[in-house]
This record gives sequence, C-alpha cells and structure tokens, in this order.
Amino acid sequence: MKKRILSAIIMILIFVPLLFIGGVPFTILMTLLALASMYELITIREKKKKIPMLIKVISYLLVIFSSILTYNQNIFSYTMSYQLISFIVLIFLLPILLKSKSMDYDINDALYLVGSLLFINIAFNLILVVRNYSLNYLIYLLLITVITDTFALITGMYIGKNKLAPSISPHKTIEGFIGGALMGTFVATTFYFTVIDSNISLVILILTTVFLAVIGQLGDLVFSSIKRTYGVKDFSNLIPGHGGILDRLDSIIFVILAFILVMGLI
Repeated sequence: MKKRILSAIIMILIFVPLLFIGGVPFTILMTLLALASMYELITIREKKKKIPMLIKVISYLLVIFSSILTYNQNIFSYTMSYQLISFIVLIFLLPILLKSKSMDYDINDALYLVGSLLFINIAFNLILVVRNYSLNYLIYLLLITVITDTFALITGMYIGKNKLAPSISPHKTIEGFIGGALMGTFVATTFYFTVIDSNISLVILILTTVFLAVIGQLGDLVFSSIKRTYGVKDFSNLIPGHGGILDRLDSIIFVILAFILVMGLI
C-alpha cells in the first residue's frame, strides 16, 4: 500500500504541473506515455509470440513521429494524413513476405501492430488536442475519470454485492458501476457548469457527463478483457503498485474518444 501511495504522489507531482504548463513539456509527457503504452501492448503480445526487434523499433519511431506532427493542433478534426496511415499499413504488412527462422512474423502480428499503433496515436493525440484547445475541458474529462474510478472502487468495496462482469473483472460490481457514474457525473458537471459554461442546458450536460462516465468504465472493462486474453494481471510493472500505464489510463482513453463524438452537444 505504501508503494502504491508513493507512486500516486509522484505521478501527481509530475502530471499536474505539466498539465497546467501545456505546450512542449506536456507534449513530451504524452509522447513518453504513448511510447510506454505501445511498449505494453507489444509486450503482452509477446507473451504468445515474439515480434522482430526491427518491427518494434519502427513502432516506437512512428509513435514519436505522430506526436511531432500533431503536438500543436487545437482543432477537433482528425488530421493524421493518408500518407502516414498508408505508410503504417505498408511498413507492417510487407514484412510478412520475409518469413524466416529468425523472423517469424505473420498477418496476425501485422494487423495487431497496425491496430495498436493507430489506437495509441489517436488516443494520445486527442488528449493533446483537447489540452491545446482548453485546459478546463481536459480537467473536466479527468474529473469524470478520476472521480468515477475512485467512487466505483469505494462503492463496490462497501456495498457491492452483484458482479458486473465476473468473467472479465471479478472485483467490479454493479453497485460500484452506478455509484462511480453518479459521483463522477455530479463532480464533473458541477465543475463544467461553474467554471466552463453556466449557460449550458443542465439536462444536456448531465446526460453527456453520465454517458462519458459510463464509457470510461466500459473502457476499463475492455482493457481488462485484453489482459484476460493474454493471461496477465497488469499491462506492465512500470508504475510500482499500480501496474502499467494502460492500467492507469484505460478509462481516460475511452472518455476522450467518446468526448470527441459528443462534444458538439456541450
């Protein structure tokens, strides 16, 4: 527990100042987190099958390149070029022709890496876009995630009786799911209404925030399902007491993706 608390304090001390500073420092942080997330997805894949080193290096370089292309973007439209997407597809698909004893690489590996790379790039680039557009918007989304996760844990611990998805995450409960969503909605809605826009329709704001709180928890389950598939408890041990980067950012990734879909409503 002490290790977990210490890690949480260190993460807060690093993340919060860079969040408020924004710009290049926050971009560097997001790039490092994106690299770590890609590393974790590659690592769990290698629980079943090794991926050639050259392919892994290319993956990491493409994560960095994608961050450089979009670090100062503040428009809510996806601008990853078709050239870059085409390059990603070709660079991972063509090596399946080079099978040898030293390079056992097939279409399943290629599609896994294409999907992982696009997913990681889109998710972390959108976090940068939201931060560049409005610090308060990103704080609103972080409040949804943090408060929902925290109170889902507390509610589930004290009054949780009915399992939510026992085959995926045996400790999550329906009571925790509801309690987390309600408290996350209350805190984040209050912040949005008092800090961002007090003229918005409360009904629309509440419904939107509830939707995002629910999506965040479903995103947590999606990542839990991935871990189940590969037979691991955590994506990595990069954060002592907490697991990996994706273990901590699973909810915010899905919240940010869902927010882009509904942001026109608020």
